[in-house]
Amino acid sequence: MTGNTRVVVVGGGFAGVMAANRLMQRDDVSVTVVNPRPDFVIRLRLHHVVAGVHDAVVPYRQVLAEDVQLLQDNVTAIDAAQRSVTLLGNGTLGYDYLVYAAGSASAGSRVPGAAEFAYPMATLEAAQRLRSILGDQGPATPVTVVGAGPTGIETAAELAERGHRVSLVCGRTLGAYLHPRARRVATRSLTRIGVDVLAGPGAEVTEVTRDAVRLGDGRTLPSAITIWTAGFGVPDLATRSGLRTDAIGRLITDETLTSVDDERIVAAGDSAAPSGVPYRMSAYTASCLGAHAADTVLRRMAGTAPEPASVFFGAMCVGLGTHAGIYQVAGRDDTANRMFVAGRLGARLKALTYRFAVGHLTNEARKPGSHRWLGNNKRRQLLQAQAAPARAAADRSA
Repeated sequence: MTGNTRVVVVGGGFAGVMAANRLMQRDDVSVTVVNPRPDFVIRLRLHHVVAGVHDAVVPYRQVLAEDVQLLQDNVTAIDAAQRSVTLLGNGTLGYDYLVYAAGSASAGSRVPGAAEFAYPMATLEAAQRLRSILGDQGPATPVTVVGAGPTGIETAAELAERGHRVSLVCGRTLGAYLHPRARRVATRSLTRIGVDVLAGPGAEVTEVTRDAVRLGDGRTLPSAITIWTAGFGVPDLATRSGLRTDAIGRLITDETLTSVDDERIVAAGDSAAPSGVPYRMSAYTASCLGAHAADTVLRRMAGTAPEPASVFFGAMCVGLGTHAGIYQVAGRDDTANRMFVAGRLGARLKALTYRFAVGHLTNEARKPGSHRWLGNNKRRQLLQAQAAPARAAADRSA
């Protein structure tokens, strides 16, 4: 199919693929997804790559609409004035609209020794490398996982179930998003499968060496393999291209997901910061924002005003190995409440998230425009709450 309006999508993750598929509602649109890998990466399964139980990829033709073009390359610069992107391997590519869905990866750590001796796992290549390294070691080899968000918890659990001696260094809190009741259940579940959970005052990493991890309270943990899951960053593509970004490089947009610099550029997923207040990272949120980014482009093409994005993500599901999980329910203010599902049912719900995450994309590929999601009427209140300190500071300096 040849279209009159050219849309380039930078990034082939959940947000980018959903946006590309949804744009296929019009026959006069040609969509090109630029992505460095030939296969779609199911990022929420990278801990399974590390554990050696899943490869976390599916062919792009399984999740992309038939008429979407996939270009395996890297975008190195965006020229908003010329409406073109520079490619690492194939010159330049022009566009009429650009969807910025560059995603996220590990952030650099200032902890001494972390860059030299700790292994990240936020990309497919990093997870595959770590799997190979673990495969060369015996199960008695001490492994330390640093970071107690979902990735750290799930990685520690999978490795412990497969016989590794695992310490999970949480900093002060295991699963900071979880309600305290759910956190206690998660701690018991991890301990039961052999994870040494280190949390509370002094449980912050102060140094990583080749064979140990040192904590703030003076403890030294033997660690032949240290896995770093704490913190995340985004590509600096938007910053290097002269577009306005937040402190870590996410593209700043208005609430319609349109760049504050150029209405021909919209953003979605981990690399977007609507009103400077980004949504919580998740595959589901990225898919919904990708769909809304496409809707914003389609509305501009139709000559109608785009609408503000609104996404309600009312739960977080964390795997605790093969036979347990925590499905944590949250309110519209994105705060966990006392309601959660644990144990085997929690594990089954976690398994469903893998199926649904990819299923949302395949469904949209087959029927563009079909994806639906719940809105969040608390978003305006959140923005007002975030703006209040800035207004107060401005008043004091006046």
